[in-house]
Amino acid sequence: MEFRRGRFSWLIRPALTIYDIIIINVFAYYLLDFGDAEIYFITDPFFKNKHLIYFIYSSCFWLLSTFFVRFYKVYRYTSLLNILSLVIKQFFVYTIIIYGFIGVFRSIDLSAFTTLRYLVICFIAIGFGKILSYYILKAFRSYFKGNVRNVVIIGCGKSVQNFKAIITDKKELGYKINEVFCDSAFGTKPLKDCFEYLKNATFIDEIFCAIDELTEKQLNELVKYASINHSNIKFIPKDAEIVTKKLKADYFGVLPVLSIQRASLNDDINKAIKRCFDIIFSLFVICFVLSWVTPILFIITKIDSKGPLFYKQERTGIDYKVFYCYKFRSLKMEDQKDHESYVKPGDQRVTLVGKFLRKTSMDELPQFFNVLRGEMSVVGPRPHMSMYTDIYSKKINKYSFIQRHNVKPGITGLAQVSGYRGEVQSDKDIIGRVKYDIFYIENWSLLLDVKIIFQTFINIVKGEDKAY
Repeated sequence: MEFRRGRFSWLIRPALTIYDIIIINVFAYYLLDFGDAEIYFITDPFFKNKHLIYFIYSSCFWLLSTFFVRFYKVYRYTSLLNILSLVIKQFFVYTIIIYGFIGVFRSIDLSAFTTLRYLVICFIAIGFGKILSYYILKAFRSYFKGNVRNVVIIGCGKSVQNFKAIITDKKELGYKINEVFCDSAFGTKPLKDCFEYLKNATFIDEIFCAIDELTEKQLNELVKYASINHSNIKFIPKDAEIVTKKLKADYFGVLPVLSIQRASLNDDINKAIKRCFDIIFSLFVICFVLSWVTPILFIITKIDSKGPLFYKQERTGIDYKVFYCYKFRSLKMEDQKDHESYVKPGDQRVTLVGKFLRKTSMDELPQFFNVLRGEMSVVGPRPHMSMYTDIYSKKINKYSFIQRHNVKPGITGLAQVSGYRGEVQSDKDIIGRVKYDIFYIENWSLLLDVKIIFQTFINIVKGEDKAY
């Protein structure tokens, strides 16, 4: 159960809702000309006022649509990307609603362009207000120490330490750590003292627990305390575990059974949207980049070393299907088998042209043909070499590895722009990659793809340590 004590949501959300309703109706009054035609099925003269009808229609359907889109469900830990995603979703939903209004009231003659211009202006103003309030609250928490939530942390594992570091460094989140209880960390109180502390404490808004460090009895006590004192209790999983948040409860009689929901990227509509984006983006790259880069590289590569321009390598794709991943050849062809191992710094197999191709990631460009063929996506988990599939599957839990292979692999991915590119040097690299891959699969959006593509270009320009 979520409690609201200590929050400003009860004030901010209604204020933003009123602001948005004012925007859509004031702009409608000045930008939409409803004309003088009669609305035939309305007999009451009072309700023949088209602006009044629009006000009632737009306000009701705005409230209804924002409820289903969860437009106002923005929290202190919500990212700017998620806010922009909400604005875009609401824009499309509300656009359908407004064009529906024109269809229902056929006597109202509005052009499609005029209506679209009105909607775009409205959502620029609404998006600006939403983002401005988001940053004002962040500044209020960071600089003025307002809207702060008092928290208690119970546990001392690596995941708890990471969480503590995040909320300590990011003042704008507005969390104040009142106390930390742990049996092994230096300078903290023992875990058993947390119950006495909580018993005498006032205004503890949230309790964060390392679930693997508590007994069932201790968990029950903490849940009971949180319920009585209107505090939120949240559980931090063990860092070594790669867990999914996509759990739902199905009830068999009164018995709840947890199951894994379909990830965002496995939704049929999302897959169709992503496939359309992949086709458009890959065609753009093939027509406007590869069309002139390929013949130039063909000549330079032939001068530099013997062998073909393209190189293909077996990779494991969606549903563990093996496919040939295409690249511009960057290694010498003396020993073809050596191409199956990762390139290391100063590797003598890399050609002069290959060094440039690998440094700029241009060797990956032919994979846009793989995207067009439907074997890959522009963004997604990077495909492993087939020889590494069994090795990696033993290093991480089965669910995570299976989930990772339920989607198409990508030319670039969230793990790659987050520092997990290139050679796998330890088990930590494997686990880190899969964590980011699972997060991407479960939280996919078109905006996230665009952000990853943009970050990939930034990394290429800046240069990366593992680009060799």
